[in-house]
Amino acid sequence: MLKLKKYFIPALMIITAVAIAFAAITFKQAFWRISPLFVSLIIGFLQSKANRFHPLIGGVNSILYCAVYFSYGLYGMAANALLVSCPIQLVTFALWKRKAWNDTTLFRKLSVKNRALLALAFLIVLALAQFVLKQFNSNYALLDSTVTLLGVACSFLTMFAFIEYTWLMVLNGIISIILYLVVIKDSPEQTTYLIYSVYSFICQVVGFFKVRKIYKQQQ
Repeated sequence: MLKLKKYFIPALMIITAVAIAFAAITFKQAFWRISPLFVSLIIGFLQSKANRFHPLIGGVNSILYCAVYFSYGLYGMAANALLVSCPIQLVTFALWKRKAWNDTTLFRKLSVKNRALLALAFLIVLALAQFVLKQFNSNYALLDSTVTLLGVACSFLTMFAFIEYTWLMVLNGIISIILYLVVIKDSPEQTTYLIYSVYSFICQVVGFFKVRKIYKQQQ
């Protein structure tokens, strides 16, 4: 059982890489549009272990994602990748390294009050984001803005090592899958991103339990 758990994500990573390559060839998707996915496979593996090096690689990879999202008209996600995700992940790596604990970092929890304020702020900004994206004729305003803002919230919570980021990552993973299911109707080549989203979601679920286990050990 222990060996199965140890090799589950690496085996899934290889299967996902093959599936992405096959889908890219089938739908004739340009390599530059799937290149960040292969890097993200490694990032997902590190996230599942709450390894502190995942934001370092993720920060650099965000630049590639920005170009891809912009080419598909996902302007909210593109802006988030370049202006928020990239710099925040690099800062996250520095902060996690400063408060290193084995291969990860020291985690903490939000208070109930702060959780409620975060939820309220999220809903208000979500409404504003949808309005702005519609002005730019975003193809998928609701899903785009939701995934974007969840990504922003996850980034900040991860940066300060609040374990609540794992809840939002799992939720974001579900919505991302829905987004790409919608997108592939117009852009079938986005099947590659749908495949990755499923892999990422599994890593996020594994990471959810891993972070909670680490947090309990740290108390």
